[in-house]
Amino acid sequence: MAGQNHLRRSVIQLYKELQFMGREYPAGAEYFHSKCKAAFLKNKDETDPEKIKMLIDRGRFVQKEIEALYGLRKYRAMKQRYYDKEDMDRHSKIIESFVKQL
Repeated sequence: MAGQNHLRRSVIQLYKELQFMGREYPAGAEYFHSKCKAAFLKNKDETDPEKIKMLIDRGRFVQKEIEALYGLRKYRAMKQRYYDKEDMDRHSKIIESFVKQL
């Protein structure tokens, strides 16, 4: 019984963390929240502890992927903010010439 309570807390914590992260999702918060809720409801009747652990691990993987997506979005925004198009073209040409030399 104690193991079930631990799994239940882990699932609830994962759900809350994903819902919090979904506020900034590129396709919109409502889209993310509805997809997340549907995924959790699809597996709500699962009772096998091993299967639940596997689903929690999959959820943690999705969480890390979303964090990576947000990091990439921030990087692209900074890149656009601080580099103008001419600098980007110049850097691209330098990189291409370097690659050709290899």
